[in-house]
Formats: sequence, C-alpha cells, structure tokens
Amino acid sequence: MKILLVTDAWHPQVNGVVRTLDKTVSRLRKRGHEVEVIAPSDDYFTLPLPTYPDIRLAPFAYRDVKRRMLAFAPEAIHIATEGPLGQMAKALCVKWAMPFTTSYHTKFPEYVKARFPFIPISWAYRYVRGFHNAGGRTMVTTPSMVEFLSERRFTNLSPWARGVDTVLFNPDKKTAPDDLYAGLERPIWINVGRVAVEKNIKTFLDLELPGTKVIVGDGPQFEELKRAYPDVTFTGPKFETDLARHFADADVFVFPSKTDTFGLVIIEAMASGLPVAAYPVSGPIDIIPGSKSGIIDEDLRTACLSALELDPQDAITHAKSYSWEAVSDVFFTLLTPQYEPRRRWRRIRRMRRIASSPYHFYKKRIRSLNQKIRGPRA
Repeated sequence: MKILLVTDAWHPQVNGVVRTLDKTVSRLRKRGHEVEVIAPSDDYFTLPLPTYPDIRLAPFAYRDVKRRMLAFAPEAIHIATEGPLGQMAKALCVKWAMPFTTSYHTKFPEYVKARFPFIPISWAYRYVRGFHNAGGRTMVTTPSMVEFLSERRFTNLSPWARGVDTVLFNPDKKTAPDDLYAGLERPIWINVGRVAVEKNIKTFLDLELPGTKVIVGDGPQFEELKRAYPDVTFTGPKFETDLARHFADADVFVFPSKTDTFGLVIIEAMASGLPVAAYPVSGPIDIIPGSKSGIIDEDLRTACLSALELDPQDAITHAKSYSWEAVSDVFFTLLTPQYEPRRRWRRIRRMRRIASSPYHFYKKRIRSLNQKIRGPRA
C-alpha cells in the first residue's frame, strides 16, 4: 500500500510521538509498503513554537504539501498532529473527499492551558475536536482515552497502543560496564522526558524522598528547574544506549505527568527493570493496574515509596507484552476507514497516474483537472 504520513512532530525532535511514528514507519516499510512522510524538516521554512523554541513548525508549506500529495497519490493518508502541516493536509483531504485517519497523542488543550491560562480550555477542545472528527477514524493511545474523548464529543475513536524496543531497553544494561550513578545516594528516582510545565515535573521534585532525584531530558523548563533544585541531578538529553543505561541503573521511575495520553517512557522504564510510580490518570491507569509493575496513587509520594518495594522482574515481564510488531499491526488495520474514497479522489489519483505516462494526448485532460483542483481564479 502507498501510505502518506503527515506530521508536525518528526526528527530532530526527540519525544514519544516521534519515536512511535518512526518505529511504525520503519516496520511498515520492512513489510513492503511505500511510506512517504511530510514533516517540517523537509527543507521547509519553519518558525519556533511559542514558548517551546525546540519545536519548529512549517506554516507556509501549503502549495508543496498539495503538490506532494497529488504526486504520491496515496492509497491511505494518516495525519498525526494538529499543527500547520496537519491542518493543510486535512483541508486538502476534505476538499478532495479523500478518506484519512488521525491520531491523538497529547492532551493538547491541557498543554495550551498550562502555558496560556487565560485561554478557555473549551476553545482548544473545539479546535482539536473539529480537526479529528473530520477524518474517518481517530487513533488514541488507550481505552481510557477513548472514554475520555467520547465524553468530549469526539467520534470514530479506536485504541492504538505503543510499543517498546526490548533490544535497547532491558536490564542487561544495568551497571554495564559500571554504575552511572556511582557516588549518588540511593535509591535513584528518575524521570525521563521533556522538561516542560505540562509534564508536572516540579511536583516530583517537591516530594520528600530518600536518596537522589535524577531528571533526564531537556526542554523549556530545564534551566528554571535546575536553578531552583540544586540537589537534583539534571543530566540533559540522552540517546540510544546511553539513555537505556540511565534507565537501567536507576531504582524507580517517577511519572508525574497528568497530560500524557500514554507515556511511552513508562514501558521503556519497565523493560529496563524499573517499577513505576504515577498518578491514576490516562496512560498509567491503562498500563499499570494488575501488572505488579508499578503503583498509581493520588499521593505520588506514597506511590514512589510503595513502588520501591516491587520486584523489578514483574516490570520486565509486563513490558514484553508491548511489542512494536503488534503495535504496527494495529496501526495498519486501523489505517483505512470503513468507507471508499469518493469519486473525485479516485479520479484525481487515476489522472495523476495518466500524467506520469508518455502519452501526450492526455495533456489536455490533465490541464483541465488541474484547473478544477485549483478552483476558479479570482
């Protein structure tokens, strides 16, 4: 199948959304599918996201997005984010009556509220609801998120979980070849991810816990928190094997976020042999209960101290149930909404195939089609 992925979150960004999309694309390609990715890093002019300069957005790429969609003539389109590129692709799909799917990775309205408290959260929900409901299906991370969004009038929701790379994240990385936290007081309480206000990291750092707190990652709140908490170890961003070792050498993974829809780092921590402490919110409540691999509690300190008593082997065993192969299978199954492309999109795809042929007598029909696509001139 020819699959088009449009996303505002892609390399060089480092986060769970990018890792999820990258792993999924990689596995689809290995199975013989042709996957085209449209992302801000495709030599587009970009601007920094307000309050988050590390994330770049491409607000002026409409003409090129349109050109690439027509040239590729995909059989399925997945729009992963609600940013400028996602909005462009959605508008073109609606215009051409082309079926498409979306995915809901982050509680975007809560993200906006955390940064701009004066903006009513209902406005942000109206924005994302209109975006996702325009598609044929919205893939969400967990069953609890299906329920959460259904209550907010989102439609056509289907759960699509996340996977973990157990070759990279595993307990064999522990103290191999030495302890990364040598010299720090045990236990080691670790948090990995974006250092930003919506991740609620300050709540974790304010907890009275024995041992040492470690923050792995970078983000707009990094310098502020580093100055405010001199007794906390801030390592900055880590990648691949170095990141896996920082997981494995710790004792408990603390996940204070209340805005994530899944928390890929949770199962990466479990795969590394770390029990998890978290709040009972979407993501943790879908992964942890009944697994013996972590503790969820409204009192995060209680969850941390209780998680310290758990057997790391139970966390490792539970993480093995989240494979990227299974995740990719679900994505592919959900990729095509249960309705056929309407006549206009079928005609566009057919005429684009004709346009790539050497027969000149079709040129007049192609010009006519292009005029219809562009619409009447002003």
